Amino acid sequence: MSTLKKIILPTFILMSFLTFSQEQKEASQSYKKRVLETIEVDILSSYYSQDGENAAVSGGLGTEELTDATGTIIVSIPLNEDDVLIIDAGVSAYTSASSSNVGPFDGNNAADPFVASSGASSADTWANFTTSYSHTSDDRNQIWSALASVSAEYDYFSVGFGGSYTKLFNERNTELSIKGSVYLDSWNAIYPTELRSFAPNGNGLANGLFLDNTITGNIDYNPIFTPFENENRNSYNLGVGFSQILHKKVQGFLSLDLVQQQGLLSTPFQRVYFADVADSFIENFQLADAVEQLPDSRFKIAFGGRLHWYLSDRFVLRTFYRYYSDNWGLNSHTANIELPIKLTDKFTVYPSFRYYQQTASNYFRPYETALSTEEFYTSDFDLSKYVANQFGLGVSYTDIFTKARVWKFGLKRIDLKFYKYDRDTAFTSSIITAGFKFEVN
Repeated sequence: MSTLKKIILPTFILMSFLTFSQEQKEASQSYKKRVLETIEVDILSSYYSQDGENAAVSGGLGTEELTDATGTIIVSIPLNEDDVLIIDAGVSAYTSASSSNVGPFDGNNAADPFVASSGASSADTWANFTTSYSHTSDDRNQIWSALASVSAEYDYFSVGFGGSYTKLFNERNTELSIKGSVYLDSWNAIYPTELRSFAPNGNGLANGLFLDNTITGNIDYNPIFTPFENENRNSYNLGVGFSQILHKKVQGFLSLDLVQQQGLLSTPFQRVYFADVADSFIENFQLADAVEQLPDSRFKIAFGGRLHWYLSDRFVLRTFYRYYSDNWGLNSHTANIELPIKLTDKFTVYPSFRYYQQTASNYFRPYETALSTEEFYTSDFDLSKYVANQFGLGVSYTDIFTKARVWKFGLKRIDLKFYKYDRDTAFTSSIITAGFKFEVN
């Protein structure tokens, strides 16, 4: 699964279905309203597809075709008046023409970077389980939460934990929050097929791949390859948020996020081709000169702001801006605008537009521009300079009285959204999401 997709998909799902109205003030001091009245169940699903011509698996050229189907269920359980337990489980199954070319020679057709291989790396399943607990103070002005998560796919395993604290004051017109998390990840490093026999104590060109196939171009194929010694990656995240009601119709929000990563930050199966090394081929596939090499440390900082303006009972204007920078030389700007339009008491449509631009990382090298003498290099276009636009349209149905029922489940909300994404590196993607929120009573 591509890095971009891993980033986009969970962001879309969370933004589409988990933004609900804030808690109301207590009716009186003598009665403590429950934080959550009944058990709530969210059933979420999505279908994602992408295509492009700059696959990192094949050194910056080749198909980026990928499809993914995801299903998630989130159960929110009130333990008492103050405490809520949330259980979140999801499964994502994908097929990828790009990742299939980790082993391009194990299919039935001639190896080619623009053609999917039918080998084992062409499909996989990602699974995630997260549980969180939150406690709200008696006066409903303080919230503590903690979470733990685990996720896995064929070459990757991750565990995480974290917590947050939120304080409401100034008659709940002001909100300050702080959150932190740690993710401990480990790779089961899988390398391009043609490099595996060039590891220390390997048999090089005496490997069966080279005995069974004819090398063309530079027949003295001799890549630079040493397996990564450290296959762990740790991520430490800290975020601060500040929300303020500026006017009875205007609310603002500011956020600051810091991330420190340590360990294996290179993707082991992403090839690189050098400008100063003659090309070697088997069939139509160019043999890797190396795999990407990136520093084992990365620091990220992002600052953002939201402004929600309630124009009328029918229209709300939501705007967002974020600036991002890291010590790999990548800087980006994101601007987003959404205009929910309330058609009736139950139906709302959500047209949206998102603009994004970023500079290239210091280590990005397009196909055959890296030099073998360099220490760090990657041909992953997710780290290139580009501009992207995303258009979205959503529709939601809300029934706070849950008149529609399925057995003991009262239907509270339905969300349907579609997003179309294009960037100027010949990459496109689209995603359609659906969500159903039920109350159990």
